[in-house]
Amino acid sequence: MNCLDKDWLREYPKFLTEALARLGQEWPEIYVTGGAVRDWLRGERPGDLDLTLAGDGLAAARSFAAATGGAFVLLDADEGVARVVTQGLSVDFSRFREDSTDINADLHRRDFSINAMAVAIDPTTGTLAAPYRIIDPLDGAGDLARGVVRAPAAAVFDNDPLRLLRAFRFVATLDLELDGQTAGWIRARTATITKPAPERLSHELELIMASPRAAGAITAMSEAGLLAGIFPELFQGAGMAQPASHHLDVLDHNLAALAAMEELLRNPIAFFPAPAAELADYLQRPGRRELLKWAALFHDLGKPATLAVRDDGRATFYNHDLVGAKSFVGLAQRLRWGRERSAIVARLIELHMYPFHLNNALQKTGITPRACLRLVKAAGDELPGLFLLAMADSLAAQGPLKPVGMEASLVRLQQQVAAVYAESLRPVLQGPKLIDGGDLKSLGLTPGPIFREILDGIELARVEGEVSSREEALAWARNFAAGT
Repeated sequence: MNCLDKDWLREYPKFLTEALARLGQEWPEIYVTGGAVRDWLRGERPGDLDLTLAGDGLAAARSFAAATGGAFVLLDADEGVARVVTQGLSVDFSRFREDSTDINADLHRRDFSINAMAVAIDPTTGTLAAPYRIIDPLDGAGDLARGVVRAPAAAVFDNDPLRLLRAFRFVATLDLELDGQTAGWIRARTATITKPAPERLSHELELIMASPRAAGAITAMSEAGLLAGIFPELFQGAGMAQPASHHLDVLDHNLAALAAMEELLRNPIAFFPAPAAELADYLQRPGRRELLKWAALFHDLGKPATLAVRDDGRATFYNHDLVGAKSFVGLAQRLRWGRERSAIVARLIELHMYPFHLNNALQKTGITPRACLRLVKAAGDELPGLFLLAMADSLAAQGPLKPVGMEASLVRLQQQVAAVYAESLRPVLQGPKLIDGGDLKSLGLTPGPIFREILDGIELARVEGEVSSREEALAWARNFAAGT
């Protein structure tokens, strides 16, 4: 008999089991189902619970919300599904699905075997019913032990094409592989992935990108043909050869950059040892790691549209960074992204060649405070991420004519920019301004674009040591205005 190792519900706050015991008086047949059972088998305690019951799931959810002071959220009125968020827990309630009359029939209608497991709740105590037997008609526990994601039937994907993507979400988040037959069913249905609402697709993609194994899952999606249905723009780079500094076509280079970014994110200090604290702070910002993965995957999105072939046969992609950034904004709108997240990724894509251009200058003549200022102002708060993206891009390009020591050069550039910033730029950018627009008005100047030109020019003059006082700044402004 397949049983859990303990009564996992006793690991949760007491208010939960007390509320479940009260529910049990009216709905004596309640089960913990789906992901919670799967996670318990993996030795993990999920923060969310799915409850399935014989009866009115919406009424049970409302009763639970009232008993715990939680918020009731209707998820699907037709299927009788609701969520209650209460005291740090999220609990979903549903009746037996698709008119099933018992838990076994309900579980047979689930998407994957690893989600088709249940454990009964003791209606008198609100804890798991001893001996914590797992109801597992599809052998989900066996599939979990074997490390596979298996659908019970092809119809699973016909009923809801989003499950094509969900399969890869479980591959990524649970470190599993697709069952062979399931993979075949997915390959035969990739064209249907455009049917689900963009918000649903975006949610699954975000869960994939948030996992530490996104690159493997995204690559598997590419090989299955699913990624092309979601991002046809990306697949315009399939088979498109690049200069000899690259060893992969445009599509595979983007995928390799994503894999390299994940490697970087596992231990960024191993690549950029200083300033470690600033890099760590940057990566702790909400969502930054995921946005960097998106930027890596789409950093060369603009190459297909900018391909040109010179007389000597060499391919060029001038302005692919600018074109790619614009294309990504449209792609993000399609997925219903918010403007801020879209703008961050677009900025990284737009600037991803900047460190390489600046590195060329460093190798030839060194870089000036002026050049560093331009980079810092262009990248803004995303400067650490920009260097991570450049490193991922470099690691993903291993062609025979790639410049030797490129990764080491990027590290040296990053350290020099950091040093110039600390010594020359930070005091100017973060310190008090010498003059402002009011001072320019006092000089008889009319507000307009010239104000920004003057203030930016004074800022640069301070960085280069030409201006250091208010009097010198005013004199600089007078001279600039006189020459216009």
